[in-house]
Amino acid sequence: MSDRTENTDPYTLSDAAAAAMLRAVPFRRLAVIGDSTAAGTGDPRPGYETVSWADRLGRWLHAAHPDAAYLNTGVVGAVIADVRAGQLRALEEFGPDLVVVICGGNDLFLRDAGPLTVEADLDDLCASVAATGARLALFTLADAYVGRLAPLRPRFAEFAQSVRRIAHRRDAILTEFWDHPARLREDWLSADRIHLTMAGHAVVAAELAKSLARHHAREVPPELIGRS
Repeated sequence: MSDRTENTDPYTLSDAAAAAMLRAVPFRRLAVIGDSTAAGTGDPRPGYETVSWADRLGRWLHAAHPDAAYLNTGVVGAVIADVRAGQLRALEEFGPDLVVVICGGNDLFLRDAGPLTVEADLDDLCASVAATGARLALFTLADAYVGRLAPLRPRFAEFAQSVRRIAHRRDAILTEFWDHPARLREDWLSADRIHLTMAGHAVVAAELAKSLARHHAREVPPELIGRS
């Protein structure tokens, strides 16, 4: 087992560094919607705080801006239709200015749900979210489809392309994890080989903070924004 911890991991950020990055971003009302990845499912990992990527991001934004608010409506097992039916109303009531949308992976296993159908459904959901006036943020899932998961790789590679196309169409802030170096670590995925561990969650949170900083911060020290 690796003796790496949050404090020595080159792909994570301390609370202080993340808050410093986010002080220059304009967002004050962060919402996260989607499936189990949004909800924060994942195994604990020694050396890493048991906090999901979304909760970390919400904490960091609040540290940077004490008036900031955070909402997470993620539900384990949700497909796109579930997110639309069960999460949009709460989102609209919350009135976000930034929404991270992460769902669609479960849809790939539905009968007759081809990649183009999933892309169209996810794009339609993102259009509804954008109609609230909030900025969208999306991220690709990491290419950790090795071993017994290798047969799934083509399906999720196409899904990553769909996410990129939707991000382009909707002017979303896109964070890439498909080829992130940390994805091949033995502690990237939980025992179910589907969900992130808390080590993975820590990396995802850090990369999302960096993406927000790159898009909006003008006075963040370059050495912080460029850290990887």
